Amino acid sequence: MAYDQYSWPRATATIASGASLSAAVNVSRSNIIGIIMPTGWTAAALTFQASIDGDNFFDLYDQAGTETNIPTAASRFVGGLDALNFGSFNYLKVRSGTTGTPVNQSASRELTLVLRNAGGC
Repeated sequence: MAYDQYSWPRATATIASGASLSAAVNVSRSNIIGIIMPTGWTAAALTFQASIDGDNFFDLYDQAGTETNIPTAASRFVGGLDALNFGSFNYLKVRSGTTGTPVNQSASRELTLVLRNAGGC
């Protein structure tokens, strides 16, 4: 998909109906700066799994040892995400709910990850 000079690149994380974890999304060389939430979202916060190789995924925690957790709702843009938490891996899975309490979505949901080139931009 082509973008003009004023557009941010994007990637889609899809959580299947009846599931709580998306398929892996390649976000190499990018920081995630925002997430556009779908309409019809089954209420739950977002948490994440990250990977540097695309095979081994680990729950994402911040430097203080707290699971990275973003409160959100349907039809929202979540912005201002911290590059320290969202810029040090190549692949990402998005979870509906937390590691301990995942929330299955009642239908397939597409979340739009808004990206910024890690080298600047």
